[in-house]
Amino acid sequence: MSHLFVPFFISCLITLLVIRSARTHGHFSADTDLSGPQKFHARPVPRIGGVGIFLGMAVLALLTWKVGSESDARLGLLLLLCGLPAFAAGLIEDVTKSVSPAKRLLATAVSAGLAFWLLEARISHTDVPGLDWIVSSTLGALVATVFTVAGVANAINIIDGFNGLSSMCVSLMLLTFAYVAYQVGDPELALWALAGIGAVLGFFVWNFPAGLIFLGDGGAYFMGFLLAEVGILLIARHSQVSPLFPLMVCVYPVFETVFSIYRRRFIRATPPGLPDGIHLHSLIYRRLMRWAVGARDARAMTRRNSMTAPYLWMLCVSSLVPALLFWDSTLMLAACMLVFGVTYVALYWRIVRFRTPKWLVFKGDVMGRSPQRTGGKSE
Repeated sequence: MSHLFVPFFISCLITLLVIRSARTHGHFSADTDLSGPQKFHARPVPRIGGVGIFLGMAVLALLTWKVGSESDARLGLLLLLCGLPAFAAGLIEDVTKSVSPAKRLLATAVSAGLAFWLLEARISHTDVPGLDWIVSSTLGALVATVFTVAGVANAINIIDGFNGLSSMCVSLMLLTFAYVAYQVGDPELALWALAGIGAVLGFFVWNFPAGLIFLGDGGAYFMGFLLAEVGILLIARHSQVSPLFPLMVCVYPVFETVFSIYRRRFIRATPPGLPDGIHLHSLIYRRLMRWAVGARDARAMTRRNSMTAPYLWMLCVSSLVPALLFWDSTLMLAACMLVFGVTYVALYWRIVRFRTPKWLVFKGDVMGRSPQRTGGKSE
């Protein structure tokens, strides 16, 4: 269990130190933009939570190298080494606010390329006619792998909008990977998935529900890289695992990204990379958290923020359950992904058109005041 608890303790401690020293570094590490379309906090908050996650796993890898199995430590060290470009690019953006999304994606692509060669983490089969022919060559496999890793990392960054949302989702996804890795006899991969969970949860305890620190681009891109690599290594090492299994596990953030690109490009006629405030998690915050509509004090905004994430955790779990049940069946996983996509779109359009099922709307006041009465289209 050291793979779970050592990263948790180190990440938790380092994150606490970052929070307590925020007055020293907050002028460059804090998110001071409170007015953007995806900004829901009431005061500047440090956004370098990824530091604790990365260092938590790094300490475990070094300890494992010194006192444990060399092959076990090698996997962890190489994952960290390969993920360093993605983490560094995101962290530099968190501090300087000057690294463009294209450059961050390029750095993540470099990380994926390193893992392709050093870890042999490559997509060489997909069970999709035509696509299998493409990935049968080294170049095709490299392109598919880099595209997938960069896409998942970007997707995790996109859903990183509320306290505890992306960190808990990634923890649940890694837990799913760990379970299947154990089932197919790969304890090494399962243990490093658990290490990722421990490191992320060390950040989570300070991020949820109080929002004392944010993940930042460094943390989001590194978590996305780690998640994608564990999934790719699982199907690369074990042919009995369906190639669609990692996609089913990550389908919530991936579908959110694809749907957002479609919505911006074809419905709103805006650039796909332009931030907006109508992601599914943003709509849930605005239209389902009805008890705090209009409240602008820090305590109310923080509570409203934190009450949003559990809705999306449940959506995430709805994809993980079928993934666990059918991890070796491509046909069933494809059917489950179709059902998820239809359900997501139906839920999104009901909320965006003010037709949210009443049982989904949270009207109670968790702060001890009487519920606020609001009209049907208050926002």
